[in-house]
Amino acid sequence: MRTVLMVAEKPSLAQSIARILSRGSMSSRKGLNGTCSVHEYPGTFAGQPVRFKMTSVCGHVMTLDFLGKYNRWDKVDPAELFSQAPTEKKEANPKLNMVKFLQVEGRGCDCIVLWLDCDKEGENICFEVLDAVLPVMNQAHGGEQTVFRARFSSITDTDICAAMARLGEPDHNEALSVDARQELDLRIGCAFTRFQTKYFQGKYGNLDSSLISFGPCQTPTLGFCVERHDKIQSFKPEAYWVLQAKVDVDKDRSLLLDWDRVRVFDREIAQMFLNMTKLEKEAQVEATSRKEKAKQRPLALNTVEMLRVASSALGMGPQHAMQTAERLYTQGYISYPRTETTHYPESFDLKGPLRQQASHPYWADTVKRLLAEGINRPRKGHDAGDHPPITPMKSATEAELGGEAWRLYEYITRHFIATVSHDCKYLQSSVSFRIGPERFTCTGKTVISPGFTEIMPWQSVPLEESLPTCQKGDTLAVAEVKLLEKQTSPPDYLTEAELITLMEKHGIGTDASIPVHINNICQRNYVVVESGRRLKPTNLGIVLVHGYYKIDAELVLPTIRSAVEKQLNLIAQGRADFRQVLGHTLDVFKRKFHYFVDSIAGMDELMEVSFSPLAATGKPLSRCGKCHRFMKYIQAKPSRLHCSHCDETYTLPQNGTIKLYKELRCPLDDFELVLWSSGSRGKSYPLCPYCSNHPPFRDMKKGTGCNECTHPSCQHSLSMLGISQCVECESGVLVLDPTSGPKWRVACNRCNVVAHCFENAHRVRVSAETCASCEAALLDVDFNKARSPLPGDGTQHTGCVFCDPIFQELVELKHAASCHPMHRGPGRRQGRGRGRGRRPAGKPGPRRPKDKMSALAAYFV
Repeated sequence: MRTVLMVAEKPSLAQSIARILSRGSMSSRKGLNGTCSVHEYPGTFAGQPVRFKMTSVCGHVMTLDFLGKYNRWDKVDPAELFSQAPTEKKEANPKLNMVKFLQVEGRGCDCIVLWLDCDKEGENICFEVLDAVLPVMNQAHGGEQTVFRARFSSITDTDICAAMARLGEPDHNEALSVDARQELDLRIGCAFTRFQTKYFQGKYGNLDSSLISFGPCQTPTLGFCVERHDKIQSFKPEAYWVLQAKVDVDKDRSLLLDWDRVRVFDREIAQMFLNMTKLEKEAQVEATSRKEKAKQRPLALNTVEMLRVASSALGMGPQHAMQTAERLYTQGYISYPRTETTHYPESFDLKGPLRQQASHPYWADTVKRLLAEGINRPRKGHDAGDHPPITPMKSATEAELGGEAWRLYEYITRHFIATVSHDCKYLQSSVSFRIGPERFTCTGKTVISPGFTEIMPWQSVPLEESLPTCQKGDTLAVAEVKLLEKQTSPPDYLTEAELITLMEKHGIGTDASIPVHINNICQRNYVVVESGRRLKPTNLGIVLVHGYYKIDAELVLPTIRSAVEKQLNLIAQGRADFRQVLGHTLDVFKRKFHYFVDSIAGMDELMEVSFSPLAATGKPLSRCGKCHRFMKYIQAKPSRLHCSHCDETYTLPQNGTIKLYKELRCPLDDFELVLWSSGSRGKSYPLCPYCSNHPPFRDMKKGTGCNECTHPSCQHSLSMLGISQCVECESGVLVLDPTSGPKWRVACNRCNVVAHCFENAHRVRVSAETCASCEAALLDVDFNKARSPLPGDGTQHTGCVFCDPIFQELVELKHAASCHPMHRGPGRRQGRGRGRGRRPAGKPGPRRPKDKMSALAAYFV
């Protein structure tokens, strides 16, 4: 029997599609990566009986990156990244072993059906899957088609079955446009980011940003925010005057009239108008009008509008809103949430989704009335040719979805119902008055038919006071006429909704990437989100944008990126050559990069005004091994030590605390050691600032601490404090933390495994002896006499942390992801483990315990 492999974009999506197509008669099992399941069921394909295997990936299988040495910032000139640096496709998440998983499941299959998301990114993932699977599939005979593409917009029985009935082929041009965007963003972004990060972090200590990044889309996005900030800062309020009149309708009621001139900016002229009217006793009616008007129902919902409303009305950031919408889609509650289209095709079944809402407790009455009276065709919007507008596909309650998912679903559903409702109709009345030579107007609105505002009450026409019945020539008594002095006010900071509108208008990013770019400028500390989801630029964001304007305004203006996006769309349509677009764009930005490097002094002048030099930043902490003067600890990201006398900067491990380590010095370079700690119950280790930045041994990596140093005799090194290979990862070694007493810890120097042990012991040392059973280093422990676990009055004991029965009861392991490799079931590679590093000649290194249950493995949590 032939086998058909089917691949979706997410595990939950694969399960939903398999359940629909198999009609529930499927068997499921976990794949080898432990994340993706495989659902199998019998069926027919191309008129033949087959066995279907439905599984998934987890987003992109591969990611684009530079070859190894070109990822080393200190070894490569950023200018080389534009053309000389070769790139390669790497697994996007190596821990998932996605390529191997796909090959295992694809081996021996005859056909493949791709159920990836139906956008350009999904098309690109199609070819990533094919690159992994096609080499192991059965070869086709006689030109038979073996690769199929399913295109769908919602996870409903109707849509999925229809997609299976009209399979097509993946679009290589759309995949190429994504490849082009990935390579452009990688080369351009990395070149500018590396140069300006190294340049400015080497000069200033309080930038408070670990990465001073540049992005072809990210930077124009920031530019919009700073442009609004500049308008606010340069705004000068101006006084103006308004004439306000009040007339009496009767003894209990009066009306405020609006001045037809609106306002004047000259006080003397305003005073003249006041003098001409304030003595008048009557206001004469010059004209009246009553006109029926309509407020149009909304266009069908696309991604950008959904993100705008989520930010402005629901208080949800764009990226979080997009993630929530994707979750609702994969669960089958809404249609595909990435669409630029605001027009339903004529063939779209509008009544089907509407009937799903007919029994909903919140809007059942409205829906039933629409179905009974006949729905109104939605307004004709823009057809981008991708997916239908975002539509609710099944009914859900707040209890079912909960929290923010419910709020977003509720809006999407109300918006859809509104699109098939009638327009809101209202009567607008106006009365024009003349007081002396000046004219005034009063308006009022009365709702005739609420239409769509019944389901979207926040869009309803505001209730206004009804106007008196008047005829031309009637007069009303003037109660007062007064002059009001006001001031023009500055614009407010951009809201996320306004920023999304600007990005869409100028072609910055796509409906899928707009949330990512906004999130990036927030994470990079270029803007902060204030109340009302307003984006206020930080000092760093402002200086960067002003610097780009000073050197090359096109780096921050939206024009050049918008032009690139058009070229990428031409690739997707098959109307432009991939290589030509890539080569031309990179050549343009390479020239701009060289000019930027040559002109960096212009941006530096702005930096000098806003930020402090390294020598003037931080507080003295440890002594330099070269000049023996105190180096300053700069806590702002990225934290580092700076010696102003030697003009040298040493990077430190991030996301922890740094303090001096007992004024001890490194035996290799005489630098004072510092202690890095992630918290009272986490990892900590000493490190030499110089060795960490300039590894003294070949087997040490840059950025490591003493717990990875293989110095044969230093008391802080791995050789002296290492115990055994980590019970969790393949390359780590468990190392005693000598600073952790009396709450002693043993921690892996590579992964996040931490073992708490021997609490309240006076002293713990790593012995030169090793365990006869597992070859791990023994520990010498001196217990507190009052709390000693030893029999009798004993306080001292030497044993193996794995094998000694006394020690086994005193160890608790935290943070491990899974159990010891020995206990994961048959077929796992075991073999001999790595040792503690360099050991005295003739002394064997430790290995994993083989025959005894590991005390550490027993305490995984």
